[in-house]
Amino acid sequence: MRCKNLSVSFWNSYWMLPSDVCGMNCFWEAAFRYDYVKTHPSEKMHLAVVACGERLEETVTMLRSAIIFSIKPLHFHIFAEDQLHESFKDILEEFPYEGKVNYTLYPITFPSESAAEWKKLFKPCASQRLFLPLILKNVDSLLYVDTDILFLRPVDDIWSFLGEFNSTQIAAMAPEHEEPRIGWYNRFARHPYYGVTGINSGVMLMNMTRIRRKYFKNDMTPVRLQWGEILMPLLKKYKLNITWGDQDLLNIMFFHNPESLYVFPCQWNYRPDHCIYGSNCKAAEEEGIFILHGNRGVYHDDKQPTFRAVYEAIKNYSFGDDLVHSLLQPLERELQKTTHTYCGRVYKVFIKQLTKSIRDLYARRSKGR
Repeated sequence: MRCKNLSVSFWNSYWMLPSDVCGMNCFWEAAFRYDYVKTHPSEKMHLAVVACGERLEETVTMLRSAIIFSIKPLHFHIFAEDQLHESFKDILEEFPYEGKVNYTLYPITFPSESAAEWKKLFKPCASQRLFLPLILKNVDSLLYVDTDILFLRPVDDIWSFLGEFNSTQIAAMAPEHEEPRIGWYNRFARHPYYGVTGINSGVMLMNMTRIRRKYFKNDMTPVRLQWGEILMPLLKKYKLNITWGDQDLLNIMFFHNPESLYVFPCQWNYRPDHCIYGSNCKAAEEEGIFILHGNRGVYHDDKQPTFRAVYEAIKNYSFGDDLVHSLLQPLERELQKTTHTYCGRVYKVFIKQLTKSIRDLYARRSKGR
């Protein structure tokens, strides 16, 4: 491993303590972080991900997809179990950053008084995302994504939605479903949820300065509560009624504060539900998929081969190779083998935007010569 770019900073004496023993006021300072400084851009986009268990490869593939097309500098905030840190360091040190990527590794950390409950909510570590506004106190805005996300166009484009927020909006997400007849929240939820079909938190754009300042309406007290104050009361009230963990808590929060959410179209968070019962994301049919979300493990089984084909293509792409011959054309050949499935019947939506992204990338490179 190359160490010349590595600087290890210790936040304070708390670094010697286990990652879940600090209280709410200090838990984000509870352990050391590895800060890899590749460049010092004046303007950059911040992207966060939480990786636990067998999610190393999936996370790295997501990061690769973010790097390929993005224009402005990126800073990755990677929250991972301790045993994954060395593997992340070894892999990320070998990435050809081209001077546009920083990354920081953080331990998984929850407030001590409720660490056990947060850890077991939905999936291990999943609820870490709820604490990002409190941990990353110096980050103004952030794009959080699940590990099973793939960017098929520049991160810059979803980042630009921050400029479209009105004065009350603090975050942006996509609907959980487009078609209410197959929606989960409107048919099965035992708690409040946003809008007609709920929201999916796998891609969540946040103005974290506004989140930290906001006082949220709620159904627990007539007093409005700030982000750090509302999380545990919500969990205590609804923990027996929620199925999807932190995503359900976010749905409850934005049910009571709908003016605070910006909703972006389905092609920014395209999941199997958008095609396995027939195509129901009209925006993707027209413009292609912008961000692919392979939830339910579809990148790693044969149930949805269209999703797996895109994942394998990006995972196996070597930085610097010709994107048309090494990524796009092999992917299209694999997708053509999936037309026996509902998603495969609309396989062209999987490469429509990707084709444009590659064309735009080469145009930018040509103009820059």
